Amino acid sequence: MTETPPDDALSDAPAADPTVLDDHEVVFDVNDLDVYYGSFRAVEKVDLDVREHEITAFIGPSGCGKTTVLRCFNRMNDLIETARVEGEILYHGVNLYDDAVSPVEVRRRIGMVFQKPNPFPKSIYDNIAYGPRITGMKDGLDDVVEKALRRAALWDEVKDRLDESALGMSGGQQQRLCIARAIATEPEVLLMDEPCSALDPIATARIEDLMQEIKSLYTIVIVTHNMQQAARVSDRTAFFTVDVNPDSDFRTGKLVEFDQTETMFSNPSDERTENYVTGRFG
Repeated sequence: MTETPPDDALSDAPAADPTVLDDHEVVFDVNDLDVYYGSFRAVEKVDLDVREHEITAFIGPSGCGKTTVLRCFNRMNDLIETARVEGEILYHGVNLYDDAVSPVEVRRRIGMVFQKPNPFPKSIYDNIAYGPRITGMKDGLDDVVEKALRRAALWDEVKDRLDESALGMSGGQQQRLCIARAIATEPEVLLMDEPCSALDPIATARIEDLMQEIKSLYTIVIVTHNMQQAARVSDRTAFFTVDVNPDSDFRTGKLVEFDQTETMFSNPSDERTENYVTGRFG
């Protein structure tokens, strides 16, 4: 694992400790989060916390800001020229948007898996080794690749064809490869943006099983349109809704409710949540 430069504010944030499984400390503390694209406010006043070694699900109708909030956690919105984040996202007490924080270090510690599998046009081995090589690792790559593929429940399927193109894998295998690629740099957090939306039910079940297996090692935040998936895999759930400006048709996402998943699906405190999870709207 590479060292953080001394002047990087994240250097004081603790690394993941897989041996601490029962101490669910706060990893992200989100306060009054607003996200703008130009003058348009896409997300308004989000307050929630994400705890270590748990799976936190974001649910809600299209356009409610789920993915926008998710991308704030590893500063992916920095890549959008017009995007602006206000409020506070603390990562182990460190403000992720402090000027002293390196976005590169943020993305090393906080990995991301996207909606559609996006393997590089390289071998299976080189897909996994890519991140460690970028961080300067030269020795021990074979062990890193094997470890990541084992954690992604993929090693037994590909160990005899590591030199073959990743593009020849099935969709479900490609998505697990992307998960393996994300964890090869030893992040603490995995962000997953609808990771199963392009997969069949069998591949989806394997990804869900995998999330349950690896949450003892990582903190996971998942955006999903599949409420049954959120109910199956997550420990806590945040429900977002969208306000539509009748004059401009602009849509602003708002957090309605955030609680333990069992409570959200059995006894939500807000009528809007109940209407959504029971299928009355959305």
